[in-house]
Amino acid sequence: MDQDTTIRIINDPPLDGPDNMARDEALMTLIGTGESQPTLRLYQWQQPTISLGYFQPFSQYDELPAPLGSLSVVRRLTGGGAILHDQELTYSLALSTNDPLVSHGANQLYELMHEAIILSLGDMGIVATSCGSSDDSTPTRGPFFCFARRHCYDVIVGEDKIAGSAQRRTRQAVMQHGSIVTGDRFQVQAATYQRALPADAIDQLRSLLQHHCIHTLSRKLQTGSWEAHEIKRADELTNKYRGQAWTRRA
Repeated sequence: MDQDTTIRIINDPPLDGPDNMARDEALMTLIGTGESQPTLRLYQWQQPTISLGYFQPFSQYDELPAPLGSLSVVRRLTGGGAILHDQELTYSLALSTNDPLVSHGANQLYELMHEAIILSLGDMGIVATSCGSSDDSTPTRGPFFCFARRHCYDVIVGEDKIAGSAQRRTRQAVMQHGSIVTGDRFQVQAATYQRALPADAIDQLRSLLQHHCIHTLSRKLQTGSWEAHEIKRADELTNKYRGQAWTRRA
């Protein structure tokens, strides 16, 4: 399989926070060492979960009012604000740093993946655009929740931010993941556009996003599955994401 032209797609069932984050890190690590191929992973979450940005103090989660403060919590590899993963589709894209898709800097992947999201929503009758401007948030400063922050590459519908992404880079690999919100039961991630979404919005987004990524990424996409060595690596990392040392590290 030609890694310059093909990206594997993995459609995962809903998993809990530690398993989801462990799988993303496993992919990034193994792609960096050449033991796995470039992969686009689409997934959901078993229960409402707050993922903290890499730099966020855990004390900010402790200060959340009910019911938010009682939700499951996990810490991501990537920076930025917290995300409440509930009614949404999450993606992660892991590539080697030698991949042409990352040769023009970090922003290229944001633009390409968010263009695919905008096109997918357009096919569903939702008019989405890039935000076009950024606020003064940084990886260490800004509103607690990511969807209250604004970056020029964020995807918005009207005034609502409905998709955003973040990256983690090593010398060998880059992993970008992002969330596409389809509903907001907890009223913290403004998504009033959900009223226009069909009941099977997430299933439609899964299908459409894969279709449009073929064009925006200019790659062949091939449905695949986990290899035994990848699951083994993810299982080894799960304890890290379940542990207090990592979760409360900041």
